[in-house]
Amino acid sequence: MFQIDAMSRTPVYEQIISQVEKFILGGVLRAGDQLPSVRSLSIELSVNPNTIQKAYGELDIRGIISTVPGRGCFVTETARNTLRARSRQKLSLLEEIVAELWAAGVTREELEAAVDRGVRKENAP
Repeated sequence: MFQIDAMSRTPVYEQIISQVEKFILGGVLRAGDQLPSVRSLSIELSVNPNTIQKAYGELDIRGIISTVPGRGCFVTETARNTLRARSRQKLSLLEEIVAELWAAGVTREELEAAVDRGVRKENAP
């Protein structure tokens, strides 16, 4: 389920956070689902358990998962809505980028093609 790109400039813990968030937004992980244990995921990915713990800790702080001592980490009931709201806030950033690209002479067709490519990437298996 999880995949780590060891050659990426993105730290491993951020890759894990990103994947958990994508799994929740994509419906792979649902409210109440249990995440793999720190130990099992560290073995599966050949990653230090502290790295997994760091990712899970950050997800807990963000309210995406909750940790139940002795039982594990679970997706919160509000995780999907929280992630959707945070993603929608990025629309204003997109508007700024589009305005900058437009001023630089990028055409509407080029902008639409870029959006289409982004949507295809997100929906690719």
